[in-house]
Amino acid sequence: MMKRREVMKTSLCLPAIAVPFFAYAHHGWSSFDQERPLYLEGKVVKVMWQNPHAELEIELPATLKLPTDLMQRALPAQTAPVNEKAVLPQRSDKRWGIELAHLTRLQAWNVAEIKIETFVSILGFTFTAEKGDAVLRAEYLFVEEKTYGLRSNPA
Repeated sequence: MMKRREVMKTSLCLPAIAVPFFAYAHHGWSSFDQERPLYLEGKVVKVMWQNPHAELEIELPATLKLPTDLMQRALPAQTAPVNEKAVLPQRSDKRWGIELAHLTRLQAWNVAEIKIETFVSILGFTFTAEKGDAVLRAEYLFVEEKTYGLRSNPA
């Protein structure tokens, strides 16, 4: 009986601990600079396919360049034509964390779970003034000739 009470007390305390930790660990989108879209591409070196959103870590090539066809790429309708204003990051990090959409949106777009070693391209936003971690919130994901709009649902 005493053991059961201790287990129940511990399990009741866990949500109180987990919720503040989760709120601290996850950030809102408002800290991302929506006026300066970045282009990244590289090989996937880490995958976390889980909610609140899937995440990748990519390793950029030695020389990162904007693709010459970027402005001509057909993009799913979303909030802004980010390919027209896309730039390369100013920081020199060779690895970037990529925050994708939540799993239900990825499933709606029929995005298969991305595997390590896959080459991906991303258009998205990083923190204002590129401060903090090398993280990009993906607006568009390009995988194997397919384009996904991660802030919208497919038509």
